Amino acid sequence: MSVMQADNKLIRMGVVYDGNFFLHVSNYYLYHHDRNARISLDGLHAFLRAKVAELEGTEARYCPIVDAHYFRGRLPSKIVEERNRLLSERVFEDILIRQNITTHYLPVSGSAEKGIDVWLALETYELAVLKRFNVIVLIAGDGDFVPLVRKLNALGTRVMLLGWDFRYQDENGEERETKTSQALQAECTYPLMMSSLIDAADGEDTRINNLFVPAPAFPRTASPRASSVSEGRSPYSASSSSSSFASSASAGDDDTVYEGNIKRIKEGYGFIIAPQLEGDIFFYHTDVLNGDFGNLVEGDPVEFKLGKNEKGITAREIVLTD
Repeated sequence: MSVMQADNKLIRMGVVYDGNFFLHVSNYYLYHHDRNARISLDGLHAFLRAKVAELEGTEARYCPIVDAHYFRGRLPSKIVEERNRLLSERVFEDILIRQNITTHYLPVSGSAEKGIDVWLALETYELAVLKRFNVIVLIAGDGDFVPLVRKLNALGTRVMLLGWDFRYQDENGEERETKTSQALQAECTYPLMMSSLIDAADGEDTRINNLFVPAPAFPRTASPRASSVSEGRSPYSASSSSSSFASSASAGDDDTVYEGNIKRIKEGYGFIIAPQLEGDIFFYHTDVLNGDFGNLVEGDPVEFKLGKNEKGITAREIVLTD
């Protein structure tokens, strides 16, 4: 096969992220959806290649992602550090780098969001002209991108749109709704409503399951000498006859109440350290009973019970005691 023949078989793909939209979607799946997990960029790109191959009538190996770009407004480092989010942002940037995604940040100001949309549109159009993408994947939901899609259509570049529609209640009990523009969907060659695809998938759909970051494996072994917190200190206190977790692990959970402190906070999960137990104890954001996970800070005193899942020992029924 000649080089020209091989090149003619390729479907050159570009992927463009509206970063604020993508982060909002990822937060939804982590904090408000049964998946309780962030979207995996690696899994998402594999899904895109397979889906484009399916729609274009070819194989995924002929659908390389030759360029990917991420656009987002950015708060000053001092503010991010005060909110205890500097490390998590750096970790996410490391993930973007490993996925060969070029980042474009605009300092947040009163008009930053509009500026990001304009910058995304101009860069995407320029890239489409220079790199002759066959398919551009647009991860966005705003109707302001309709003119961009029309310009891409005029170039002969097919546009796949990844959109989401969902509704949830925030931490204040207020109902929030996200909808992808119908006008934007109508202009795209391949509009995909990912929310519907994800919710309709069964548990055996590997491509959909791989869209999410697997739950981290933090198997821990509790000390056989672990003792319970004395009765009467908390409504979640165990009886004096409670056994240690080591002897009741086969039952899955332990009703002993332990005292500890928040050691580290990550995006959607964290770690507790307790003098009665060995190692750092992993916990999910959904296991905090009497406070907002987003307001936790390192050093907060807590009481908790131990549970066990397929990944190992975790903390559950976490109660802030400060």
